[in-house]
Amino acid sequence: MAAGGASTPAPKQFLSIGGVPVLVRSVRAFLAVPRVDAVCLAVRAHERERVEAQMLEYKLGPRVHMVEGGDDRQHSVGNALAALDTIKQVERTADGAIVTATIPRERIVQAQTPQGARFGLLRAAFIEAEADGFSGTDEASLLERAGVEVAVVQGSPRNFKITQPGDIELAEFYLGQGKA
Repeated sequence: MAAGGASTPAPKQFLSIGGVPVLVRSVRAFLAVPRVDAVCLAVRAHERERVEAQMLEYKLGPRVHMVEGGDDRQHSVGNALAALDTIKQVERTADGAIVTATIPRERIVQAQTPQGARFGLLRAAFIEAEADGFSGTDEASLLERAGVEVAVVQGSPRNFKITQPGDIELAEFYLGQGKA
């Protein structure tokens, strides 16, 4: 309970859809892909016990690893990447960036998460961004900045970001239809 008797809303990754936490559903989806060797979760220190308990309860196994989360998404993903490989020091020059074109709307797609990439490419993009003090909006933006071609995979409007209480109801609806 928070001060004043109001309850604090649970972080969205702990909300349940069909009785299963959103985080567990996401981890299961990655573990179901044969090419995925491991899943690394960046977790805030005060939530670590809760996440560990969920990983045990749902028997998600040794392929799931945890690291401490950062102050924002980029730092959290960077912490996870650093935990999966040997850290190398690189030297970069800061070229900056300028706008070179306006993109016609028919060439724009909406990015969804989670996003995937080859480990080495993603790790290098994070190292470069950190060295330059660059903060991207998602993993793809860091890869693009590093000169890596990012492929578009057909998504679904049913794969939406859960940000408000009503989103859980919509996810429950899709789950009931067997299409979530």
